Amino acid sequence: MTRKRVVKQHGASSAASKVPRSARVQRDEAPSRWWLKRGLLALVIFLLVPCLQRTLPELIQHLVYTHRVRVPFFIDLSRPSDLSLNHTVNMYLTSEEGISLGVWHTVPESKWKEAQGKDLAWYQNTLRDGSPVFIYLHGNTGTRAAAHRIGVAKVLSALGYHVLVPDYRGFGDSTGEPTEAGVTTDALYVYNWAKERSGDSLVVIWGHSLGTGVATNAAVKLHEQGRSFDGVILEGAFNTKGQEVPTFTWYYWRLPGSGYLFPDPVEENKALFPSEENLKKMTCPILFLHSEDDHLAPIQTVQEMYELAVKAQNAERVKMVPFDGSLGYLHNGLYRDPHLPDSLQKFVLSL
Repeated sequence: MTRKRVVKQHGASSAASKVPRSARVQRDEAPSRWWLKRGLLALVIFLLVPCLQRTLPELIQHLVYTHRVRVPFFIDLSRPSDLSLNHTVNMYLTSEEGISLGVWHTVPESKWKEAQGKDLAWYQNTLRDGSPVFIYLHGNTGTRAAAHRIGVAKVLSALGYHVLVPDYRGFGDSTGEPTEAGVTTDALYVYNWAKERSGDSLVVIWGHSLGTGVATNAAVKLHEQGRSFDGVILEGAFNTKGQEVPTFTWYYWRLPGSGYLFPDPVEENKALFPSEENLKKMTCPILFLHSEDDHLAPIQTVQEMYELAVKAQNAERVKMVPFDGSLGYLHNGLYRDPHLPDSLQKFVLSL
């Protein structure tokens, strides 16, 4: 009987055994090194960003105000007529030493023919004609030439009101760099300037977005002087206490102990705009305007601010007009609503 010889097949396992040991070690260590590199990169980013925040405060300043984004581009702000504002004059006011503010003054639409070719003195004299004067304090990013800001000026002008639209320091063609104290000073200066020239006319402050924080700050400053705005409109209001400030460091405040290790960069740079606390001290009539689909300032937060203001005063002096979210106005589009003029007129008549 013949026995079959069993031949051992080496195959893949045999081939693997022939691979040099150093190559197998390198292959096994590759995933570990991959995670190590990314872990070190994450650690560097985690530690580097707060350091940059401390050493580069201008970066935080830009994130809050975005004042260097001067859209629309290629606009000569000294020529408002190029933007169909043909009864508007451009001027510059000095809010404090070294700070020049670019400001547009639009007269009531009924004066547009008379306004043609008139100089700055004529425009200033018209402030005494008895028509209400609105000072529009815009939000961050861009200049007084933004489409929605021009839209608001046109709505107010069509209602027979004067409109002053300043660019805060650092915005548009205004000089300087924005800070909370600085932009508040700018707003108060424009208000006092208008009040001195408008006689007995109403002077109403309209703040939008960031401008609502500036408006409430200015209102409290004025209150401390024993004075009060004739009225304040808060459109797209925000509250830094109730809303996250949209900076790139949001993830720090979600990690245990991070608030202790890395103080809030916005607070460190004094960009607080404590609207909630300001509303508790304000004594002037207030009108909240807000779109239910506002993607930057949640309607729920504004409702809370409204209720706080009502508690501080009463429901007769504090009003809120919400706009249906299906209209798609978001954060900047309320000026397009056909019912807005009626709401504005009712508010002015109540002052």
